[in-house]
Amino acid sequence: MSQTPKYRDLHQHIDALRKKGLLQEITHPIDKDSEMHPLVRWQFVGGMAETERKAFLFTNIVNAKGRKYDIPVLVGGLAANREIYSVGMDCAVEDIQKKWEQAIQHPIAPVFVDNPECQEVILEGAALQGEGNGLDLLSIPISTPGFDSAPTLTATNVITKDVETGGQNMGTYRCQLKAPDRLVVRMATRVGGAGGYLHYLAWKNAGHKTMPCAIVLGCPPYVAFMGPQKLPIGVDEFDVAGGLAGEAIQIAKAHSVDLNVPAQAEIVIEGLIDLEWLEPEAPFGESHGHVALEEFNLPMTITAITHRRQPVIPSYISQVAPSESSVIKRVAYEPLFLNHLRKSLGIKGIKKVSLHEPLTGLLRITIITVEKNVPKSEIWRALYGAAFFKGDCGKICIAVDEDIDPDNADAILWAMAYRMNPVIDVQTLDHRGQGHGPKRENDGEEDSTMLMDATMKSPMPPLALPTQEYMEHAKDLWENLGLPKLKPQAPWFGYSLGDWSPMWDAAAKRAAQGDYLENGKISKTQMRNDVTAETKFRPEEPS
Repeated sequence: MSQTPKYRDLHQHIDALRKKGLLQEITHPIDKDSEMHPLVRWQFVGGMAETERKAFLFTNIVNAKGRKYDIPVLVGGLAANREIYSVGMDCAVEDIQKKWEQAIQHPIAPVFVDNPECQEVILEGAALQGEGNGLDLLSIPISTPGFDSAPTLTATNVITKDVETGGQNMGTYRCQLKAPDRLVVRMATRVGGAGGYLHYLAWKNAGHKTMPCAIVLGCPPYVAFMGPQKLPIGVDEFDVAGGLAGEAIQIAKAHSVDLNVPAQAEIVIEGLIDLEWLEPEAPFGESHGHVALEEFNLPMTITAITHRRQPVIPSYISQVAPSESSVIKRVAYEPLFLNHLRKSLGIKGIKKVSLHEPLTGLLRITIITVEKNVPKSEIWRALYGAAFFKGDCGKICIAVDEDIDPDNADAILWAMAYRMNPVIDVQTLDHRGQGHGPKRENDGEEDSTMLMDATMKSPMPPLALPTQEYMEHAKDLWENLGLPKLKPQAPWFGYSLGDWSPMWDAAAKRAAQGDYLENGKISKTQMRNDVTAETKFRPEEPS
């Protein structure tokens, strides 16, 4: 008998979202192939703040032919925003990074259980054949209607194992449906290779004809978060998931292949990946924000589908960032970058690393926030360190001061415009691979890297906006007058950038109180006849 785990499965996670008001439940009939993802997409492109986004649970699902599907679909349920992600992590948003660090440092090995929930229903043999059976029974949506050529599994934890050691890998790869008993898996072939693709090559080189594979849909959140997380090759994701949960993750033997799967999974698709033949797969709207064109990828013949009695299918909303895909990656990647710069490279004065999300999808632009008066050498070490930490991230790396909001592109352009001398503060480097993106298909075409120090090199005058106290008072006045709802965007008040005198503070206070004439009396005593127009003046300096 297995003991009921303390960590949440997907059903319990949905209940937690519902209690926190983070779940939008749609009972209206929704076409999974033409309406579902476009409907959820609007909360990412409709001008809503990230905090306003919700998870969507669809319970009345149809297709264009009028066919009805029994299995609900959850879109945005793991990371439509950081708060939803934090519910899955069972901690506050600000504690996510620390929890990841502790889990990686203190992993807990999984434990086997009998009679797992994920095998309450088993489909095999004839149940996998013919329209309406097997994979065609599942309510898998089309992610990018108008471009995608088939429903595609997106919220996957794809499990493979090393042909020699038996060590498992679990990654998130897209899987396009082809037939009730066949799909095609796209395992990344990036520099260094995704763990699953390295397994594929090893099985193929060892002379095997097929490789066992299990595609898990709807893991407990601690396990689901492992797929997008980039752990070192060879690290067992179940161990780190146990570290997150604070207890061993329960696993079980798959029904038809020799692999271990999460006991509390919603659905497990088991099968054999062909090591001799490749099949065209895509088009598919990818997380880099462009449509991935048709390529040959790995066909998989389904040997069994197992699931809980009342499963829920999760589907990531990906494509153009921001999206659920980019949020789940951002929360996972940024702590890794910060840890690399601070601990692996020992760089001082690094406050945070932010991966730019909208449209660039985290991979192309990296912003490094540094403390005041950090030595120039440390800034450049941080820029180089971030640029080459991951092969597909950091094409453009920008160092900024603490007052620059890394999520505000206007603020970043402001820093570049006023705090950077391109001749001195910009470096370009040759020989960078294309990485994950729309130009990856251009064989042999290299990219390059740009590093920018957009920090202040000396004190500057204040930002020319009313100071905080006056802006806050005006905001209260605005709201009392019933004017349209405000969405403050930093910077929304003025503050000192170092070149400012306390005596100017006093003069500004007098002016705001209606006593500007007093300032005129003071300035009259400071008149001079031995200087030219626009000569600088500091009130604390002797006149």
